[in-house]
Amino acid sequence: MTKTRTEKDVLGELEVPIDAYWGISTQRALTNFKISGRRLPENFILALATVKKACLLANMDLGMIPTELGNPIQKAVDEILKDRKMLDQFPIDVFQTGSGTQTNMNMNEVLANRANEILGQPRGKKAPVHPNDHVNLGQSSNDVIPTTMHIAALELIINELMPSLEKLILGLDEKVTEFREIVKVGRTHLQDAVPIPLSMEFDVYKTQMVNNMADLQAARDELVVVPIGGTALGTGINAPKGFAEKVATYLSKFTSLPIRTQSVKAEGISSHRAMVRLSSSLRLLALSCIKMANDIRWMGSGPRAGLGELILPQNEPGSSIMPGKINPTQSEALIQVCAQVIGHDAVVSFAESHGSILDLNMSKPVIIVNILDAITILSNGIQSFRLHCLSGLKANESVIKSQLERSLMIVTGLTPVIGYDKAGEVARRAYETGQTVRETIEEMRIEIEGDLDDLLDSRKMV
Repeated sequence: MTKTRTEKDVLGELEVPIDAYWGISTQRALTNFKISGRRLPENFILALATVKKACLLANMDLGMIPTELGNPIQKAVDEILKDRKMLDQFPIDVFQTGSGTQTNMNMNEVLANRANEILGQPRGKKAPVHPNDHVNLGQSSNDVIPTTMHIAALELIINELMPSLEKLILGLDEKVTEFREIVKVGRTHLQDAVPIPLSMEFDVYKTQMVNNMADLQAARDELVVVPIGGTALGTGINAPKGFAEKVATYLSKFTSLPIRTQSVKAEGISSHRAMVRLSSSLRLLALSCIKMANDIRWMGSGPRAGLGELILPQNEPGSSIMPGKINPTQSEALIQVCAQVIGHDAVVSFAESHGSILDLNMSKPVIIVNILDAITILSNGIQSFRLHCLSGLKANESVIKSQLERSLMIVTGLTPVIGYDKAGEVARRAYETGQTVRETIEEMRIEIEGDLDDLLDSRKMV
């Protein structure tokens, strides 16, 4: 049987595992929120520890916490941040109170107990370092958790998603150069259309990704504004004068970002516009990725009964029953990732619209866990697609040339010379007879002003 210690709060006594750094508040949460078994991700816990460290140092600078208590608290938080210790001490379910109070108290208790242990006191004593009176001084879950949400999201965007997207943009640019001289049949409504350069299609994907990068940068710039110092409702009750600005200064130092406090802190507590904007940017990126991945698998369909314009890398066997079959697995994986991201955005939008009532948004944990997962899987999905599909993608030039020669839509180049109706008649007859446009024109003995070869040169149509 697990050994326990007895702790007490205003609701009574409760047994806590004797070796746990968490305390009675966390233990109550473990009892009351047995829901999913999912914890908030590690990078959120690290971001929360970063916010706590910034708050601690601000309080020490302002003379609110004496050095003899502040130093052991700082040592405890550095053990989490620098040594990655005690990360197993944050067991609370994602689905908890909408303010994230249980997770905030979990951190307060872990830091207080570890600080007291450093001072030679047993865990659970709450003295001389108290989880509320010292670790949470000048703070509320209502401003700490939103600030942590911003810091955690920024860390993943800057260190994972943006680099992954930047490499994808470079990879697409390489394909634009590689495919520049290849002209193919364009398609609208999945039907043959006028010729276009293969590079143009990849330039579209690249341009979309560049625009998505700009969206992420705009979202990033909004996330650096945080509501810390607003405490419970944005009024700043119980926070010392100058506290918010000092915390922002320390957060800027720790993150190398221009963190600043909101002028109307209540806005960042009662709603989460910046997070919703980020989620929308992730959804837009997902939609662009779906188009790119879907187009590439369409152009790579075949090899003999599909479009066959692209040769996809052969990464693994595609079928357990059909020998030699190769499937567009990276496209399929990325599309599934994007479906999940779009679902995450729907959750975030719902949580913002239904969770933001009066003075507090009450869906903070579900907002951040969906956003962090969306960033992570998009980063990894894009990287996998780039490495295992895009980089090895080749144009099937013989198929592209054959399809272009038999395309009916090159007749569009004759429209200024023979008129729309006559050109339409040529296309219809060529379709019915199975002839090329050139063969049909010669058979119909249509007089052409100018050089027919020049007029039907697909390279001059692009």
